[in-house]
Amino acid sequence: MSNMNKSAWKKTILSVMALIMLSACGGQKGAEEPVTPEVQAPVEAPVEKPDEKPEAFTAPLTGMPLEEASNRRPLAVMINNAPAARPQSGLSKADIVYEVLAEGGITRLIGIFQSQTDIEKIGPVRSIRPYLINIGESYGGVLVHAGGSPEAYSIIQRQGKQDMDEIGNAGAYFWRDKDRKAPHNLYTSDENLRKGADKLKYSAEVTIPQYPFIKNEKDAEGQAANTPAGEPAAKVDLTFLLKNYVVGYTYDSESKLYQRSMNGKPHIDRNDESVLTAANVIVLGAAHKTLDDIGRLAIDVNSGGEAMLFQEGQVIRGQWVRAEGDVIRFVKDGKEVPLVPGTTYFNIVPNTPSFEAHVTITNP
Repeated sequence: MSNMNKSAWKKTILSVMALIMLSACGGQKGAEEPVTPEVQAPVEAPVEKPDEKPEAFTAPLTGMPLEEASNRRPLAVMINNAPAARPQSGLSKADIVYEVLAEGGITRLIGIFQSQTDIEKIGPVRSIRPYLINIGESYGGVLVHAGGSPEAYSIIQRQGKQDMDEIGNAGAYFWRDKDRKAPHNLYTSDENLRKGADKLKYSAEVTIPQYPFIKNEKDAEGQAANTPAGEPAAKVDLTFLLKNYVVGYTYDSESKLYQRSMNGKPHIDRNDESVLTAANVIVLGAAHKTLDDIGRLAIDVNSGGEAMLFQEGQVIRGQWVRAEGDVIRFVKDGKEVPLVPGTTYFNIVPNTPSFEAHVTITNP
């Protein structure tokens, strides 16, 4: 065989062997597949969101800020206002305070406690009347009292009112203060009352009526944008019945609150010696009727009538109204007037001889 033929033969042999080897490799199990490069989706730049403000919560009866929403059931406490019972304890922590006549020309106070807690001493606690039941229940409150008139007891028993009575179903949740003489020395606390209400299986939460409150916006003259203009009222004095019992509210421009006084002396909270203050003072006239020789009264707290609202050093003249199942509200020209956030005092005076006869407004 010539050298040329030998060279051609070798090339043929090598080509056949290469084909055999390629075929063998292609038939092996587990042979690696060709790797396809992984294509990743493009990364989007984070979208900047505006700062999200935490939801603002306010107390339904004061409009003051709260850390969380609260439907905690109010406590409607009947508080003694006889001279021997003053100064009282706990009133500076009340959301709303009512003052209304009882017997003998002495007024009674109803403290509505809802938004504040840890009130170590409340009182002195006193007895209840039908119109006091009406007011306390309008806020969904547990009625807190020590005794009551026969008619009040009849209503509580007949209608199954949810109450805490020191001489009835809840004596364990009250105590007597040795520094004062009975019956002006009966006290309780919000912790005691809530424990007692739970023991009696009363609802811990209820639907609480809401009041509108003034917004921060002011017009060009400095008037709150959503409230009517009033007249200057630096001081108001109220005579409920007796000439020697005068309740005063004096406006303090620094705190923007009315400071309460009784017969010219500051009315203080015995717990901390602070002067009682109000962001709003509502004075309203109601029909009063004497029922018996003891001087028990029937007071109409439903029909509405003349009223004045004192706030931010001014008085707004209007009316009070009360829809069925609702609280007392202040309106002017048919519209409810917003309140300044804070505590509100309602003062119910007789309509006789006239509503305005019980109110004296002075300015420096």
